[in-house]
Amino acid sequence: MSDLTLGAMMAERTGQAAESDDLAAFEALMRQHERLVLVTALRLLGNLPDAQDASQEVFLRLYRNLGKIAEERALAGWLYRVTVNVCHDQRRRRRDTTPMEAAGDIPSSGADPQQLTAEAERSRVLRMSLSILSEKERAALVLRDLEGLSTEEVAQVLGSSEGTVRSQISQARIKMRDFIERHCRRRK
Repeated sequence: MSDLTLGAMMAERTGQAAESDDLAAFEALMRQHERLVLVTALRLLGNLPDAQDASQEVFLRLYRNLGKIAEERALAGWLYRVTVNVCHDQRRRRRDTTPMEAAGDIPSSGADPQQLTAEAERSRVLRMSLSILSEKERAALVLRDLEGLSTEEVAQVLGSSEGTVRSQISQARIKMRDFIERHCRRRK
């Protein structure tokens, strides 16, 4: 039996055990996907406390709806869709959130201080440029360019057509490029 087949079976068993209220199995399933949800929420919301709140809500919804998710392959797409929706709801409720410039980063591996400073500046500029996008553009760009989903997968997650997603991503990239160019000119 191949590793992929064995891994899929283990994941399926974990999902089935979680469906039957096995908290340890649900916790393992949650640990397997917590970084995906937290990083996506952080990129969409721009600050760690809000992203943690959103992640908690996503996993509460997962626990309540686990029996409705047909198979393990569908789980990641479901998690992305729910994460985007929870973040959208949270941003709508909290119009006075912390600016994205103040968002925390998930630490990178040990590197020299100069490299860490350069990474921190790139992350700061990325967060600032993401903050100028509309929610739909930000969600499409984050899922496609930062999370690595295909255009088709992004369209499914967002409930849009592939053409709409391509358009949103294109517009977002142009806005971000223009913002970064203006930012760099000011820094010179």
